[in-house]
Amino acid sequence: MAEIKQYVFFDFEMLCSNSGMVFENMEAIRLGAVKYDLETEEICYFDRMIKPENQEPLSEFCKALTGIEDADLAHADNFKLVFADFLDWVGGVKKSRYFSWSTSDLSRLKIDADKHNVPLRTITKIEKRYIDFQQIFKKRVAKHNVSVEDALSFYGLQFIGEKHHPMYDAYNTLRIYLSFLNEPVQSDLIMLKQFIFEEEFLHDVDLINKKLGERLRQDAKLLTEQVREVYQIRDAKKIIKPIRRIIEKYENVLINRSGLFSKENILYAECLVAFYHQMLRSYNEHITYSSKIIIFDEYMLKPIKELSNIR
Repeated sequence: MAEIKQYVFFDFEMLCSNSGMVFENMEAIRLGAVKYDLETEEICYFDRMIKPENQEPLSEFCKALTGIEDADLAHADNFKLVFADFLDWVGGVKKSRYFSWSTSDLSRLKIDADKHNVPLRTITKIEKRYIDFQQIFKKRVAKHNVSVEDALSFYGLQFIGEKHHPMYDAYNTLRIYLSFLNEPVQSDLIMLKQFIFEEEFLHDVDLINKKLGERLRQDAKLLTEQVREVYQIRDAKKIIKPIRRIIEKYENVLINRSGLFSKENILYAECLVAFYHQMLRSYNEHITYSSKIIIFDEYMLKPIKELSNIR
């Protein structure tokens, strides 16, 4: 794969109705994007209306939501022509990494490209280089899917530009990404509050690690109290998901993008995460062999029992 030299953030506005519409029929009516050069940090902009095949007047709901009027689309080019201009603007599919705030934009691209006979190989190249940044942000910072506006607010930023304007949505998504990339300490502080702590400890690293260690040991104790050595397989299935919810809080501690977390707490987190994966692997093996009973070996439970007893 060619070296990535630029990021392309893109967003579609689509046909819509407050009475409901099948996603496949929600044709793109505007494509907005920003291009960020990794070397120069220069930002370029793309904004084009798209004339849909559906020639029915836009619903009042859609006009109010998107700010697009029928007159804006009357003389617009169709998807194939706009997308060709978009590719010219990108200037190199293989040297770009593509982002959007949720996969709905990639899905829209694939559906409309197929409808307009855009070569599949072109879309495949984009898809291979595509990242759903909302999903990354959810996993690494926010815990839940949040809006672009809410994600900006985590970093003390305000939305710039018009709401529901795809170029500005793409630009603000880039701003979130750059904050996430360049402010790992702030990102991990936000993550701690979203995933682990309700209270804030500001930038007191020692207090953060003290409280984090206490929480890790509490959760280890909770697991030792909840997990038995022997289960009916149908009962084992019921405990996997809640244990996953406990463990996923600490995956970002292991990554430690900010360097905030102590070696001790990273080891504690490794212990909990390893326990979950061993449990999941054992469960899947028993499912494969159609077992009715599952036995979790003592060696699997021993590390979290020891962790729960640390004072």
